Formats: sequence, structure tokens, C-alpha cells
Amino acid sequence: MSMLLKTSLDISSYPCVEMAFFILNNVDEPKIGLHDKIIPMNQQINIDFSEFEFSFVRSSGPGGQSVNTANSKAQLSWDIDKNTSISADILQRFKEKYPQLINEEGRVYLSSQTHRSQKMNMDDCITKLYELLKSVQFPPKKRRPTKPKKSAVRKRLDSKKIHSLKKQNRNYKE
Repeated sequence: MSMLLKTSLDISSYPCVEMAFFILNNVDEPKIGLHDKIIPMNQQINIDFSEFEFSFVRSSGPGGQSVNTANSKAQLSWDIDKNTSISADILQRFKEKYPQLINEEGRVYLSSQTHRSQKMNMDDCITKLYELLKSVQFPPKKRRPTKPKKSAVRKRLDSKKIHSLKKQNRNYKE
């Protein structure tokens, strides 16, 4: 039995934007696979949760006695070359824009340690990946070169001519 939950996350870098997506949780096996499928509202970016691999390590930060003993830092690993649900154009733009996130084997690595729970850090990793994919979803607009207006060019040249005449009329004597 599966249960469909609707959640929305506020994105801190864009306070006005609220990203909403659906998480399909498996109720029968609560500890195995916290998410079965993530369905973003935008249908072009739809990644099956089974494509993600997570590992958990201890978070860094100031420590002390009995501090940072839980493995709450989530590390997401995603094989970008085996993905079939995202268009090849988006994947190509992702590889061009974020080569530092992809290793030689073609796997994307992201990590999160901002929260104290594994599940929230997993969700944060998925949100980061979704935001990166969303940033390359559409091709960048081609730059159209512009020329200054004729009046602006004339004004600049007149200003230079006046400045030149002012310097010539100073009558330097040597």
C-alpha cells in the first residue's frame, strides 16, 4: 500500500518561490526506501527515487563530548548517464554547467548536513538536485548585440571635442 503526500519546501535563496512536489511514501515498509517516487510539478523533470543512492556519514562541525555521533549527513549519488526520464538536452546542459559535480564514472554527487535528521538531509539533497536541473531546464537566450543610439554617439564625441578644445586653449608655455 502506498500513500501520496503533498509537500512544499521554501527555497531560501528565492524567498518568493515555493517549490511543490509529491512524495510517494511506502507505508508497508517504512524503514526501507523512505521515498518511492518523486513527482515534481514540472513534468519535464521527473526522476524515479530508485535511481538515487544515499550514504550517510557523520556531520562536520564543532564537537565535544557526545556531539556529532549520529550519521546525519546525507550524500546523494545519481548516475546521470543511466537516466531516461529527463531529456538529453537538459542533461547535456547540466553536464556543461556543473562539471564539478560529476565524476569520471558519470555520477553526480551532492551532500547536505544542514539538518539534524537523515530524512531532512535526504530531502535537501533532492531539492538541491532539482534546483540544479531546473536552472538548466531551458536553453539560455542568445545575446543580441546592440549598438548605441546615434544621439548617444554624437553626444559623447561632442563632449570629447569640448574637453579637447578646453585643454588646447590653456596656452601652455615652455
